[in-house]
Amino acid sequence: MPDALRTLLLGFVALLLVVLIIEDYSQVEEETANNGQSKKANRLIPKPQRKPAAHVDPPASTRSSKDARNLGPGGNRSARPASSDWTFNKTLSNLIRKNILRFLDPERDISILKGTLKPGDIIHYVFDRHSTTNISENLYRLLPTVSPMKNQHHGRCAIVGNSGILLNSSCGPEVDSYDFVIRCNLAPVEEYHQDVGWKTSLVTMNPSVVQRAFQDLVSEEWRDRFLQRLRSLSGSVLWIPAFMAKGGEERVEWALRLILLHTVDVRTAFPSLRLLHAVRGYWLTNNVHIKRPTTGLLMYTMATRFCEEIHLYGFWPFPLDPRGKPVKYHYYDSLKYEYTSSASPHTMPLEFRTLSSLHRQGALRLHTGACETERSSEKELQRK
Repeated sequence: MPDALRTLLLGFVALLLVVLIIEDYSQVEEETANNGQSKKANRLIPKPQRKPAAHVDPPASTRSSKDARNLGPGGNRSARPASSDWTFNKTLSNLIRKNILRFLDPERDISILKGTLKPGDIIHYVFDRHSTTNISENLYRLLPTVSPMKNQHHGRCAIVGNSGILLNSSCGPEVDSYDFVIRCNLAPVEEYHQDVGWKTSLVTMNPSVVQRAFQDLVSEEWRDRFLQRLRSLSGSVLWIPAFMAKGGEERVEWALRLILLHTVDVRTAFPSLRLLHAVRGYWLTNNVHIKRPTTGLLMYTMATRFCEEIHLYGFWPFPLDPRGKPVKYHYYDSLKYEYTSSASPHTMPLEFRTLSSLHRQGALRLHTGACETERSSEKELQRK
């Protein structure tokens, strides 16, 4: 082999070795950085200090399933947070707020504003990037000119989920006592007000609600029911995630048309296209691996920006209550759903475990029992 060719070959081999060494070093650096980020993320939501009174064992029938054994904080215990020993941890609440603001600004991301879009603009859906929709004239007319939550700050807020755990809770008067009340998916309140309250400051409305709860507005009767529910909001924020997934554009348009036609007194809001990914990013950095946050978790994450102290009602992703009695999926209908279904985009038990951990640390308060019972227990403790 000629010397020149041998030299060239040796040079090539040496260069290849250098490239492989650099690549290996880069991978080590990346893994080290990721490990460091994970450790840092774990510090953002500190590991809970276990207290025997912080939760009770789930009913035997719940513990019998493999899924249920892994649902509660600590792995094998369901989290029914105790109320009597809960103390608000303002320092931790402020830390969570600060960390969330590194990912999103809920005041800005709560809604796209007029001026950033115009009628006819094409929007790609958040979860269906290959599908698009056009900004309609009606939607453009209802875009807010400023954030509906601009400069708002509230002392005590309630987020009301829709679990059947609320039935017979007598939590209505307590919910109505909060400064700001958030509700999910236009859930009915009138016939359940004793348990869920009347007050509504902000309510979400997924497009599917128009079909499921109001029969796609197919008749005058259903349109009247829908309008009656909207009119009961009386100036509240109606938060419509219109650009999340394809399939609801017609329902959104029907709803907007009725709001404009009947001059309904609601402040409409349409979340920014980056909101959901930003919320998911925050929880992922805290090792909470959620594919798609539920409306409840989304509302809690956003509420940290506007609320000093946050209380959650109607959050219970289990088929049985702590005493072993069946719990409806929704307090207001007969819908049956598997909380851990592989077909669901949500991971409700994981979310609940996370919220329970934050409850035990005092960052938020989960209410899962009858409110009259909780108040009686607290009064008894005060007397002692």
